[in-house]
Amino acid sequence: MSSDDAEADAFLAFVERIASFDTRLSQLQAAILAAAHLDLAHDTRSFANKLGVSHALVLRELTELEMLGDLLAITRRDARTLRTHYELTADGKRLLTGPSEA
Repeated sequence: MSSDDAEADAFLAFVERIASFDTRLSQLQAAILAAAHLDLAHDTRSFANKLGVSHALVLRELTELEMLGDLLAITRRDARTLRTHYELTADGKRLLTGPSEA
């Protein structure tokens, strides 16, 4: 197994763990939170490119994630490209540490 495969497996395991903490989260929403926490992506376009998913799908999932509660904050939106920048809130950071550590 290459280091890239190992990193991808570790990321997916982290996403699974996040999704298990809050069953309202889709896998993609958990991945958005994980990527922000791990400093892999803090905007929708970068996230979409790194994970190979459509930007429109990421925007839709981010909108639904916003409606779930105070897990992330939108910091900037580009009106032309729709690229949306975000960061984890205190509640989002607590979620990522797991219920036993919150």
